[in-house]
Amino acid sequence: MLISIFRTLILYFFIMLAIRLMGKRQISDMQPSELVVTMVISDIASLPMQNTSQPLLSGIIPVLILVSLEIATSVVMMKSRKFRKLICGSAVVIIKDGKLLQSEMKRLRLTTEDLFAQLRQQDIFSIEDVQYCIVETNGTVSVLEKPEKRNPTLEQLGIKGEDNGIEAVVISDGELVDNALTLCGHNKTEIDNILKENNKSIPDIFIMTLDGLGNYKLIEKEQG
Repeated sequence: MLISIFRTLILYFFIMLAIRLMGKRQISDMQPSELVVTMVISDIASLPMQNTSQPLLSGIIPVLILVSLEIATSVVMMKSRKFRKLICGSAVVIIKDGKLLQSEMKRLRLTTEDLFAQLRQQDIFSIEDVQYCIVETNGTVSVLEKPEKRNPTLEQLGIKGEDNGIEAVVISDGELVDNALTLCGHNKTEIDNILKENNKSIPDIFIMTLDGLGNYKLIEKEQG
């Protein structure tokens, strides 16, 4: 039993490292090659977890090979558009100037129900409001509304906006997040001063956010 737990822990952390080497992607953002490699890795890793008589290297070595191939493939795709198109395909326009391109939808085998569901998720309820709708290579849908349907920008309204910088979580569950301080352009001394003004300390705070102008929000930990 202990051997199974130990082998599982080793493979778990090894797979986490392998996925990290492949890059940060959500499942919905993965290209076909990345998704296939991720699924195959999970199947390969499960075999030595379930069968303790199987050598641990029989799971580690194939995973290393797959990760190496995926990294090499991604490098080649960066250098060659033709190779990237071969592996990932091309983005496809399925709505143009409010008109549905039925031939492209048939080629993608995309149903109207799936299309409308994705449009509704972007707060679009009428095809006539769409100037362009594009199915990206990872299957997600990008939409550009017609000019008269778009929300006006501050520039179009002649209003100068204030740049607050990036609002980052600088304290999370009583711990200081160092990289978030760098992100919003502040340091620990400034955090200490803010907390001192509020008669609080870092362990008292559940979440603290801070932006580039020094605007902050504090949420204290609940007692009990």
